[in-house]
Amino acid sequence: MAEKSSIFDMIGPVMIGPSSSHTAGVVRIARAAIRVLGSLPTHATITFYNSFARTYEGHGSDRAIIAGLLDFPTDDKRIREAFEHAKAANLQYTFQGIGNASTMHPNTIRLQLRDERTGSEVDVIGQSRGGGVIRIVEVDGFPCDFSAGLHTLIIDADDVKGSIAFIADVIAHDDCNIATMNVSRKGKNQVARQFIEIDSALSDVALEYLRHLRWVHQVRYIPAIE
Repeated sequence: MAEKSSIFDMIGPVMIGPSSSHTAGVVRIARAAIRVLGSLPTHATITFYNSFARTYEGHGSDRAIIAGLLDFPTDDKRIREAFEHAKAANLQYTFQGIGNASTMHPNTIRLQLRDERTGSEVDVIGQSRGGGVIRIVEVDGFPCDFSAGLHTLIIDADDVKGSIAFIADVIAHDDCNIATMNVSRKGKNQVARQFIEIDSALSDVALEYLRHLRWVHQVRYIPAIE
């Protein structure tokens, strides 16, 4: 006798299909990446790895990633015509697939983005985990692990004693709770990058204070993505 399904078995993200992994998650990876960049890109090199490399055209992941780079939400009907909207927005992009990256999650995407208007560039690697859930696992060569489902701070600061505790104290005094923190550096006494997920929005005053610390080089703030 076949098992009965219930409405609870079918609940997932509100999205344009066919698959939460191949569309909703892909859109969210791109929307996270453009917030790290700080603007909509003018150029994008998009690399699909492993199972994505074999299925991104047939499952609509190519349209989904372009829609995300244009900041369309997961339930936006324009996803189906994303290529036409990209042309109108003068977004130049290329796709490539690598099907045998054994060290990477099956549904991995790398986005190398550039905004020629500002000169900004970013290199983001994200994973689509199913159900629209994502993890951003690398930014500009710095390992990280954040979902973009919470408010996220990305802080570049000198690798000095007490810097992590000081920043955590500033966040606490703004009545924000730290959910996760990941700190990465490329060498001792080199610039370290902190990825901090917080449960609530940080105030403009706290952000400006962090930006004006002499040993802080850059602060990027990414509000939670729906």
